[in-house]
Parts: sequence; structure tokens; C-alpha cells
Amino acid sequence: MNDTPGRNTPGSAPSDGQDGSAIPAQPSPPEPDGSGPQWSKDQPPAGRWSPPQGGPTPPPAPGRAWGNPPPQRGWGGYGAPPAAKPGVIPLRPLSVGEILEASVTTLRRYWRTVLAVTVPVAVVTQIALAFVQRYLSTEPPTLHADATPTEQLEAASAYLRASFAELAPTMLVSVAASVFTSALLTVVVSRAVLGRSVTVSEAWREASPRLPQLLVLSLALPLGAGVLAFVAMLPGLLLGGAGGAMLAFLGGTAAFLVIVWLLIRFGLASPALMLERQGVVAALKRSAKLVSGSWWRIFGITLLAQLLIMIFTMILTIPFTAIAFALDGGFEVTWTYLLVMAVGGIISSSLTYPVAAGVSVLLYVDQRIRREALDLELAKAAAGTDD
Repeated sequence: MNDTPGRNTPGSAPSDGQDGSAIPAQPSPPEPDGSGPQWSKDQPPAGRWSPPQGGPTPPPAPGRAWGNPPPQRGWGGYGAPPAAKPGVIPLRPLSVGEILEASVTTLRRYWRTVLAVTVPVAVVTQIALAFVQRYLSTEPPTLHADATPTEQLEAASAYLRASFAELAPTMLVSVAASVFTSALLTVVVSRAVLGRSVTVSEAWREASPRLPQLLVLSLALPLGAGVLAFVAMLPGLLLGGAGGAMLAFLGGTAAFLVIVWLLIRFGLASPALMLERQGVVAALKRSAKLVSGSWWRIFGITLLAQLLIMIFTMILTIPFTAIAFALDGGFEVTWTYLLVMAVGGIISSSLTYPVAAGVSVLLYVDQRIRREALDLELAKAAAGTDD
């Protein structure tokens, strides 16, 4: 019998020497006078069932063909043995709750390695962001009431340029932190699936050769999204006026929908690049193949995970924001304010980095289990066998 949950219809049993389909025995013909037992058409497979010893054969339970075992505890409730669980997930298709739970379990079970990766990265990131906010932050322009349209346009253009000067280093720091943490945490989560721990040095040795490709991938997606949004809004911006504003809004809305679709479609490229040793283009194609037909499911899980991460971050950030305002006594960006906010950012980032990386890797594993029976290979790897 196939030991893999979900491979056969519950209650079916492969016959000996066959290709996995249960072949029922032929029903016995009725007695000539019609008084004999009328056998059900649904009979047990030939040679796979025998009546109990020492007494008459009990009648079949209503609604259940003879030969099918009664429901037992186990995956699906049909007597199938529960899926092996060598690590943080059972080796079968995963539910939304199991993906989220396994992400948190990885952080809790391997916290020494996880925090050794995320805390230093969060410290460096928050220090860099504090310097950017202190020296590159831009105040909105102040215009007098009778400013001409030309003056308003010039002020808006100057503000956008200054904002970009602040946004560019912030984006680079965030991308660098995301690349480093996702690379090492992908290794940690992939080992956690098999129930194996990994040190930071081991994760670094395995992940470091893929960092350049992962950096290119991480920059290509947001830059491509930005270019797409700019091209979509450009006609409206060139047209100007109320009609141009409406056209730019419609173009931006359409671009936003396309960008969301593309980001989900290519959302599994990072773990594919790391775990399958794929190049950038091959990883994008691999992600598109795995996501195909499951876009809405992956979108829903990703959105839910991001919402939970955002809520958790807000819960942690609110008290630090209150403390920063209380100590600073105003709304100016001072070093006291930045220091307190940096502490809150370090704590929240250290805890949310592994959850976000875990969801991404586990979605990738789940899709491969559903499409490619990766659970069989994982079971062999967990058992230490290759045959």
C-alpha cells in the first residue's frame, strides 16, 4: 500500500502486482430462485480480504464498502498513517496555519542561530537608517498663499529630488539587509524542515556563493516595478492638468495591479535560487512555474503573513515611539529620538526577518511537495538514505 498520504483516494487499496488501482472482485450471480444473498457491487479487492475467524461474517456498515478500513485517527481521518515530521513541518501538503506556525517554530527552536544572523544585521541597518534620517531627511516646502503654478511645480520637483536622495540609501540598506538575512535564513529553514540544526558559519559557507545572484534578483524586482509604474504614469504626467492627473492615476492603478501580480508570480525565485543553485533568470522561470495555478493561494498566504508581521511590528513600535516622544519632548529628529526608535527597530527586525524568510521558503517547499512529490525526497534525506 502506498505510504504517502494523499497519493490515493482515501479507502482505496492497490492490488498485488497491479499499478496501484484497486480492482474489485466480480460480484457473484444471484441464486436462480432469487432467495440467495444479493452481493453488493462494491466488493473488496481479490485476495486482499478474508472473513474473520470463529463466527459468522458481520454485515457491512451502512455507506461503507466491505474491505475499507474504518476511519482512524491520522491525516485525513481515513486510517492513513500520519505524515512523517522530522522537523518543523509534516512531510505533506501544508495548510496556511502550518506554514505560519513552522516559521515561528523555526525561530523558537533554532533561536541561537537565527538571532545570531538577524540581530547584527538589524543593528547595522538601524544605525545606517538613523544617520540617513538625521542628515538627509527633507522638510516639505513652504509656499506663500499666492505662489504661481510654476513656483509650486519647482518646489514640488525640488522636494521629490531631495526625497529620492533620502530614499535611495534607505532602499539600498534595506535591500542589503534583506539579501543577507534571507540567504542565511533560507539555509536555516531548509535544514529545520529535516530537523537538523546549522551554525552561522555553516550557513554562511553554503549561502555566500549565491549572494551576488540574490542581490541582482533583489534589486531587479523593485527596480523593474518602479520602471513599470513610471512608464504607466508618464503619459498623464506629460499631459498635465486635470485630464493628465486622471490619466496618471489610472495608469498608476493599472501598474500597481500588474506589479502585485508579478511580485507574487516571482515570489519563490529567491528560495529557488538558493536551494536549487539556479541563476537569476532560471530562478524567475522556476518561480513562475511553481506559482502557476496557485497564484491566489500564494497571494493570500503572503498577504496574511505580511499583515501579521506589520501588526506585530506596530505593537512593538508603539511603546518605543511613545518613549521617544516623551524623552525628546518634541517632534524634531534628534539623536535621542533616533536612538530610542532604533532600539525598537532592532527588536522588531530581529524577530520579523526569520518569519518572513520562513514563509517564503515554506511556500516554496509546499509547492514542490504538491507538484513534484518533494516530500518523498525529504523523507529519504531525513532518514539519511538516497535510494
